[in-house]
Amino acid sequence: MNDPLGPLCSIGELARRTGLTVKAIRFYSDRGIVPPTGRSPAGYRLYGADALARLDLVRTLRELGVGLPDIRKVVARELSLSEVAAAHADALAVQIRTLRLRHAVLTAVARRDSSPEEMDLMHRLARLSEDERRRLIDDFLDSVFAGSAGSAGSAGSGAFVGIRRSFTPELPDNPEPGQIAAWVELAELSQDGEFRAVVRRLVAHLEAEQEGARGGVPRPGLVPAVRELVGPVLAAGIEPRAGAAAPVVEALLAHDVYVLTRLEAVNDPRRERYAELLAVINGWPAPESLAPVLDWAVEAIRTHGKPPAGVGGQAE
Repeated sequence: MNDPLGPLCSIGELARRTGLTVKAIRFYSDRGIVPPTGRSPAGYRLYGADALARLDLVRTLRELGVGLPDIRKVVARELSLSEVAAAHADALAVQIRTLRLRHAVLTAVARRDSSPEEMDLMHRLARLSEDERRRLIDDFLDSVFAGSAGSAGSAGSGAFVGIRRSFTPELPDNPEPGQIAAWVELAELSQDGEFRAVVRRLVAHLEAEQEGARGGVPRPGLVPAVRELVGPVLAAGIEPRAGAAAPVVEALLAHDVYVLTRLEAVNDPRRERYAELLAVINGWPAPESLAPVLDWAVEAIRTHGKPPAGVGGQAE
C-alpha cells in the first residue's frame, strides 16, 4: 500500500483526515460520489487528494440540506454549484417562512391560552398559501362591502375603491415575526361574524355619508367631526355627563341624527384592533387611537341626547 502521506491513502486514513466515519465514506464511495482511485494489492480501496476535496464539499452540502442526487450531479459536474445553491436557497426560504409561521402560531397560542379549536384555526390560517390568504381576505371584504360601491365587480367610486384598499392586508414576501403574528390574528378576526356585521354597518354609513355629500354641500365625515368637536372639551377635562357637554352633543346630533348608532359601530374595539393589525402587516404608522374621543362622545350622547322622533335611537 502507498504511504498514507503520499498521493493515495486508505479509507481509514481518509476518515482520520476528514473527521468522517469509515462507514460514511464507504457509503459515499458506493454511490459513486467519492469513488476510489485504485485498490491496494490486498484489494482495499485507495483514494487520491481529490477525495479530500470532494468529501469536504459533500459534508458542507449535506449540512445545508442538499440531497444525495443533487450532490452526485455537482461532483459529476452535471450541475454547477451555483445552480444547486440557488435551488436550495429557495427551498430553505420556504422552510424558514413555514417555521416562522408555526412559531407565530405557537407564540399566539401561548399568550392567549387558546383552546384546541382556536389553535387548530390559527394553525390552518398560518399555513395558507399567498393565493389562499388573498382569497380569505377577498371573501371578508366582499362580505362587508356587499352591495356597496366598493364591492367586487362594482365600478365603484374612486373613494370607495380606496376605502376597500385601506382595509386590505398585504403581507410582504419576507415578513417579520410581528407581521406574521398580526396576520394570523387579523385573519382570525376577519372570520368573526359579529365583526363582519360591525364593518358592514360602517361601510353602509360611509356610503350614506358620501351620497349625502354628493346630494348637497360637502361636510366633514363623522369621525373628523367628532374629533374636532370632542377633542377640545376632552383636553379641557370636561366630563361627558357634565352640563358643559350638552352643546357638543347638540352639535353632534345636528351633524347626523343617527350619530349614536354610528359611533357605537366605529367605537367597537375590534375595529380599532383590526386597524392596529393592518398597520403592522402593511408597515404603516401606528394609527391614532379614537377610543378616548369616541368613548366621551358615546357617553355624552347617551346622557344628554334625545333620539329623533320615530327613531328610538336605534334605527339605521
